[in-house]
Amino acid sequence: RGVMALPGELWAELSAEKRIFCSVLLFSWAVYLWEAFLAHRQRRVYRTTTHVPRELGQIMDSETFEKSRLYQLDKSTFSFWSGLYSEVEGTMILLCGGIPFLWNLSGQISGRAGFGPEYEIVQSLVFLLLATLFSAVTGLPWSLYNTFVIEEKHGFNQQTLGFFFKDAIKKFIVTQCILLPVTSLLLYIIKIGGDYFFIYAWLFTLVVSLVLVTIYADYIAPLFDKFIPLPEGELKQQIETMAKNIDFPLTKVYVVEGSKRSSHSNAYFYGFFKNKRIVLFDTLLEDYSALNKEPAEGEDGENEETKSKTKNKKQGCKNEEVLAVLGHELGHWKLGHTVKNIIISQMNSFLCFFLFAVLIGRKELFAAFGFYDTQPTLIGLMIIFQFIFSPYNEVLSFCLTVLSRRFEFQADAFAKELGKAKDLYSALIKLNKDNLGFPVSDWIFSMWHYSHPPLLERLQALKDAKQE
Repeated sequence: RGVMALPGELWAELSAEKRIFCSVLLFSWAVYLWEAFLAHRQRRVYRTTTHVPRELGQIMDSETFEKSRLYQLDKSTFSFWSGLYSEVEGTMILLCGGIPFLWNLSGQISGRAGFGPEYEIVQSLVFLLLATLFSAVTGLPWSLYNTFVIEEKHGFNQQTLGFFFKDAIKKFIVTQCILLPVTSLLLYIIKIGGDYFFIYAWLFTLVVSLVLVTIYADYIAPLFDKFIPLPEGELKQQIETMAKNIDFPLTKVYVVEGSKRSSHSNAYFYGFFKNKRIVLFDTLLEDYSALNKEPAEGEDGENEETKSKTKNKKQGCKNEEVLAVLGHELGHWKLGHTVKNIIISQMNSFLCFFLFAVLIGRKELFAAFGFYDTQPTLIGLMIIFQFIFSPYNEVLSFCLTVLSRRFEFQADAFAKELGKAKDLYSALIKLNKDNLGFPVSDWIFSMWHYSHPPLLERLQALKDAKQE
């Protein structure tokens, strides 16, 4: 009986700090094991479903089915090992006191630059810079393997090594240029905000997120990819007509050279109020994809930055199918999904800042992670948002996934109402084929992870309208 009661007695004897620390670690591993269990179930589907199921016979040929099966199997195996590494790394950082160590190191560096302990915001920025640098360096081998082994093997990677590193360095610099000023202002607001600092902090993050959404496609995205206006012609006219019919305030349509880095395809819209733009990846457009063009005579099809794998089959969608995909995307706007997502995000943000205000004074939270003498604001944000809120974040994430699937069905139905059911049906099949999506999934894995409904479910919902 004594042995049986031992874990409970041990837990009761632990200090509040130790209980907090152990709870955080145990929950982190519980989430990891749950994810690993789901991934194992899905991998079993990839391994055992070797023939095209009867209901997919009309949709997918056996060659594409096998290609997508092997691609998803490789991705899943990679995800397992990278996830395990990430979990072990996180655990070792916590157990070995990596966070207080990095904080003290940041203090020494800022001290040498003439900023003493009273300059907490300066020390916080040094800490943030070192932490993101550490994260970038440890994540680099995984990113390289994913791009140049997995994506390369399955014909998606279009980058050279030089382009990859140039891209990574640029991404790191741009991230720091946004992250450091925003964080310093946020910390300053929390410091001087008084009892209602959480309201000011929330309003500040709201403004920052709206500004970033507004400037992203005009000023940030072009640093990485080339955006060109969609040339005058039938497709542009049809897009403008469709936008006008549903009162979408379209101002510009761009084509982005997504094929410089990958042959995956996409489309999105952005902008506020009466200033909306549509962005189409060249890989989505059959007529514009560089991957469909044969290299000119005398060229080997490769330049210093990219390499167009012309051995890939013709890819992308016809104009009618592109319009159907856009009909779906514009459905998200017309049905208010974008606004609803912003409202949910901001309500969540406000709640988190409010709870942060309640918890920030608890010294045992800091002590649990090795901060016995100081309670830096940035560390408080990190502990509370990243560790203490993790159970809440998991539940919220699942609820948003369920909501997202509901929105996707509604956007499909909107495209159907526009008379695009037949074209959306064929576009979804093409996009699934181009991106090597595997159309069979384990039901629990699908329910937990898929923000978009499985292909068969979407096609079934479109089928009735298609047949009418």
